[in-house]
Amino acid sequence: MKVNRFAKLFAYSTITALVLTGFLSSLVRAQSSQPARVASHHHASSSDNALVKIVRESTERFRDVAQAEAEGYELMFGCVSGPDSGAMGLHYVNMALVGDGELDATRPEIVIYEPGPNGRRRLIGADFLVLADAWDKKGIGTPQLMGQLLHLFESPNRFGLPPFYTLHVWAWKENPTGMFVNWHSKVSCEDFSGQNP
Repeated sequence: MKVNRFAKLFAYSTITALVLTGFLSSLVRAQSSQPARVASHHHASSSDNALVKIVRESTERFRDVAQAEAEGYELMFGCVSGPDSGAMGLHYVNMALVGDGELDATRPEIVIYEPGPNGRRRLIGADFLVLADAWDKKGIGTPQLMGQLLHLFESPNRFGLPPFYTLHVWAWKENPTGMFVNWHSKVSCEDFSGQNP
């Protein structure tokens, strides 16, 4: 009788120990992997925020489109929109910066506006662009800006440009699909009349 009771207690305690060991092991694994996820997310987020902050600081004066034009930016390509991805908006391009083959977070090649009623322009971001041929001659791989890889646009493309690398930074209007994607899901070309104000 005592042997049966001992055997049952041993079986119950063994099962309990195994369950607890499995539970504790899972808990330890979950806790040890969680800080790594938080740390890597935090790192990427602070880097992203740093680039957005620099772009905001260096383009704030362009909230007035006249200032952008005074510094050599010209409207090109009309208002760029997609069939179902939102839009890119109005690209004011500085051809001298496009032609220099360099990338500098404080000097975007393009400043981007969203058209508003009565010809108004609202600054929504910047676009960094370098021609692929000029960049690839450097032999240093895909261009990046503060850890963000630029996207390659092949040729032919809707802009009539040779292949180029580009990075949109939606610094002035938050994009639900990402701060560095090509299309902004909340930008519209609806108010664009096809002319400068």
